[in-house]
Amino acid sequence: MSIGQNIKTFREERRLTQDQVAEALGVSFQAVSAWERDEYRPDTEKLIRLAEVLDVSVSALAEEKHKVFKTKETIYNWEHMKTYVKTTCRNYKLYNAVKSVDYAVKAHEGQKRKRSDVPYIYHPLNLACHALSMNIIDDEIIAACMLHDVVEDCGCRIDELPVNDETKELVQLLTHEKTTGEDRDKVMKAYYRMIAENPKAALIKCMDRCNNLTTMSWGLSREKIYRMINETEEYYPKLLDVIKAEPEYNNAAWLLRYQIESMLDIYKRLM
Repeated sequence: MSIGQNIKTFREERRLTQDQVAEALGVSFQAVSAWERDEYRPDTEKLIRLAEVLDVSVSALAEEKHKVFKTKETIYNWEHMKTYVKTTCRNYKLYNAVKSVDYAVKAHEGQKRKRSDVPYIYHPLNLACHALSMNIIDDEIIAACMLHDVVEDCGCRIDELPVNDETKELVQLLTHEKTTGEDRDKVMKAYYRMIAENPKAALIKCMDRCNNLTTMSWGLSREKIYRMINETEEYYPKLLDVIKAEPEYNNAAWLLRYQIESMLDIYKRLM
C-alpha cells in the first residue's frame, strides 16, 4: 500500500471525512484528497501532524506496505478460559477464586475493551490464566486477578465482594481513584507506593500491565501510549524488584520483566 492508500485507510477506519482531516491540519480538503490519490506527499511537518490526527505512528503512514497482515484482538475464547480457571481452582481448592470468577463475569457483563468488541471479562481471565501458567497457585492472587477492576469500573463495593479479607485488601490496593490531568502524578505515585508494599499486589499489577501493553496498540491513543510507556518505566522496575525479593515468585519476576521490557522496546521502535 502507498502512503496515499495508508492515509485513506486510517482516515476511513477513524470514520473521518477529508474535510475533518483538512480542518485539523489547516489545509484544504483538496490537499488531503491529492495525498490519498498519491498525486503528491505531505511534507514532514504535515505528516507528523497527520499521524497525530489519525492516531497512528508516522512509520505506519509513511511505509509502503507490500503485505498487509491480518490481526486479531483475542487469542483464546473467554468462555473456555472461564471454564479452565474455575476447574483448575476447584481442583486446587481455591474457593475464593472460584467464587470470584462468576462474580467478575456478572459485574463486567456488557462491558467491552477499549476500541473493540472484546468482552471486558477477557482481561481479568487473562490475568488469572497468566498466574496459573506461571504455577502461582494462590487463592487470594487468582481471586484478586479476577476482581481487580470491579470496584473501579463496575461500581461494586469492597465489602460486598464474595471473598476473604486478604483478597479484599488486594483489590483495594489495586483500585485507584479517578484522576485529572492536574493531580494524576500525585495520585499515581501514592497508588504505586502502596502496591509496592505488598508483593502479591505488585505481582498482580505487573501481570495487569503485561496484558494492557499487549492491547494498547489498538486500545489507546498515541498520547496515552506515550503516557503508558513513561509510567511503566517509572514505576514497574520497583514492583518487579519487590516480586523478585520473594523466593516463590522469582521465576515469575524474570518472566514478567522480560515481557514488559520486550514490549516496551517494540513499541518504542514502532512509535
